[in-house]
Amino acid sequence: MTGVVQGVGFRPFVHRLATAAGLSGFVGNDGDGVFAELEGDPVAVDAVVARIVASPPPLAHIDAVTAHAVEPTGSAGFEIVASRASSGAATFVSPDLDVCEDCRRELFDPADRRFRYPFINCTNCGPRFTITLATPYDRPATTMARFTMCQRCQAEYDDPTDRRFHAQPNACPECGPRVWIESDGDQVGDRIADPVAAARALVAGGGIVAVKGVGGFHLACNARNDEAVSELRARKNRIEKPFAVMVADLATARSIVLLSDAESEVLASRRRPIVLAEARTDVSADIGLSPAVAPGMKRLGVMLPSSPLHHLLVEPGEVWVMTSGNISAEPIVKDNDEARRVLTHLADALLLHDRDIHVPCDDSVVRLLGAEELPVRRSRGYAPLPVRLGFDTPPTLAVGGELKATFCLAAGRDAFMSQHIGDMENLETLAAFTAAVDHMQTLFRIHPEVLVADLHPRYLSASWAERAADGRPVVRVQHHHAHIASVLAEHRHAGPVIGFSFDGTGYGTDGTIWGGEVLVGDLTGFERVGHLAAAALPGGDASVRRPYRMALSHLYRAGLPWSDAIPAVAATPAVERAALRHQLETGLNSVDTSSMGRLFDAVASLAGVRQVVSYEGQAAMELEAIVAPDEDGAYAFGIADGAVADGAAMTGSVIDPTPALRGVLADLAAGVGPGVIAARFHHGLARTVAELARRIRRETGLGTVVLSGGVFQNAILTEEVTGRLAADGMTVLRHRIVPPNDGGLALGQLALARHRTK
Repeated sequence: MTGVVQGVGFRPFVHRLATAAGLSGFVGNDGDGVFAELEGDPVAVDAVVARIVASPPPLAHIDAVTAHAVEPTGSAGFEIVASRASSGAATFVSPDLDVCEDCRRELFDPADRRFRYPFINCTNCGPRFTITLATPYDRPATTMARFTMCQRCQAEYDDPTDRRFHAQPNACPECGPRVWIESDGDQVGDRIADPVAAARALVAGGGIVAVKGVGGFHLACNARNDEAVSELRARKNRIEKPFAVMVADLATARSIVLLSDAESEVLASRRRPIVLAEARTDVSADIGLSPAVAPGMKRLGVMLPSSPLHHLLVEPGEVWVMTSGNISAEPIVKDNDEARRVLTHLADALLLHDRDIHVPCDDSVVRLLGAEELPVRRSRGYAPLPVRLGFDTPPTLAVGGELKATFCLAAGRDAFMSQHIGDMENLETLAAFTAAVDHMQTLFRIHPEVLVADLHPRYLSASWAERAADGRPVVRVQHHHAHIASVLAEHRHAGPVIGFSFDGTGYGTDGTIWGGEVLVGDLTGFERVGHLAAAALPGGDASVRRPYRMALSHLYRAGLPWSDAIPAVAATPAVERAALRHQLETGLNSVDTSSMGRLFDAVASLAGVRQVVSYEGQAAMELEAIVAPDEDGAYAFGIADGAVADGAAMTGSVIDPTPALRGVLADLAAGVGPGVIAARFHHGLARTVAELARRIRRETGLGTVVLSGGVFQNAILTEEVTGRLAADGMTVLRHRIVPPNDGGLALGQLALARHRTK
């Protein structure tokens, strides 16, 4: 049996079934999955096999079952045998999951020997991916190897009728990991009987605590204490980027956000992601959250406890900020010594434990479009579950992009997407990336024969691939084609399709910066049949950080005046304005970009929403957040004719934002509010996408549309585009498994490389 069948109680499950049916034989783990031999009455054997396939353990996912007849041995009894290595298909590893209901009841039962024990688990729950060093999954191959089970834990582990039968992280207060608290470098855990209570007291008093969890550290404080939240921002140098919050239960979550049934289900799932939900506006001031938690946002990132320790820390009614424990732009901290070196400057105390985290794994982030999940960050609770491909691939490593870095390791029909690693901006992230690649290659025993990277000549991920190749081929693929391919790979769709790939930055085949692309293609190639009209990106990253520069650039391209009454113009210092005009006139230190993300920045600046950003995507997110819900007006966009040459391919339609920009300026002059301007921009762009798709369908006969790229994290745009295309009878493919942003890029790279070299 292959699939997610190790670390999920599969062997004791088979043992119980076989024993109850009076069968003899054995079951064990190997490098391919689980092997078993069942001997006895043929009807009983068939019934047990059918039960295994139909009703596996809660955390298991069977990918394939291979069965064949063998000669009976006459053995007596059924046993779990020692694991053995093999060199076959990769063994799947379960993600880390929250405690099951049985363990949670024991956690809060004063009569239970694991009452308030922060590491309670069983075969149905607990840490898996982050503590696993290698497969087969057995205790010696985990970071629990150093903890010798006490007599009672060992008895549970050996008892086929016990819920902890062969639960590899099994432990108790007598024999397992422990928690302590440190402050100012002083380990005071031995002098504090209840370090969890001490941490709670610190947070209640306005302090900041670094909490070691399952996949790394969080920085925690009281989300209702404005001084504490502001202090955390100052220490972490996280000026405005939203913080996520943790609450104990759905009732507390519903007191601060509006939750649909689907959002509630995902929030309470064992995966425990951060769910981006609409913040309530009817919360009284005395129980409301600090405005510093998520400034400028309509949605709040909320999660429920993801480990026994978190269940003990956060009590009903409380709201804690729980943000990644790291210095901004660096990977999440996972080790105690590293926390002492890095986090003591950010936190008043460290809540530590001695169960090592082998591989860091940050929180996952999702938002819901209707009842469907849209991943924003795929990590804890999801990684490293594979994406099942619709094609076979040789052992391949795709290294993704530059921002929101992930990689994809694949062989056969299984593609293993890594956990979120971070932005490839520094040596620390590169080191974390290298360690994660090494770990997954060991875990799944895949040794890549081909590496895949982005076309961009200065991406650190691509440079890493070239250095790591060691003579192996490195395939370079275009960024926006990879975005479209990632959706095709998710849906096992071969194409061709009409693809809209809208994001902030991607290196084009013409050497310019793309980002508002309309492609017709499949996994073997593409044609750029349309794009947003290119505007200058003066000063490169300077225009990304200061949206007013992109606003003036788009006005210049459109031939529209720079009036002082326009917020973007007023926000531009006079000296910079003169230098900017010179850059636009001469092309000095400037490159053209068709980026849709930069157009969102420009409109946010023109509307007076955001002139300078402190994190990637901030202006666009704030523009979405203020959309007036009752406004149905729409700005017009131009679409240059996409003529057909001799009945062949389209020469390329150009989406011209000039009419929309004129509309924005006219509304500003008329005193129209930014919420209405934001709504009209979103509606106008959605209608333009739908119209362009209709035109391309008439020319090509294609009726399937793919939406990808970070801009399609925008729910208002994505849902309206989807609705309009569906009303026209077109099929829309969107992301369900990997994010539309660059966190899903590696999956598309892998698919393209496979079909290019096939």
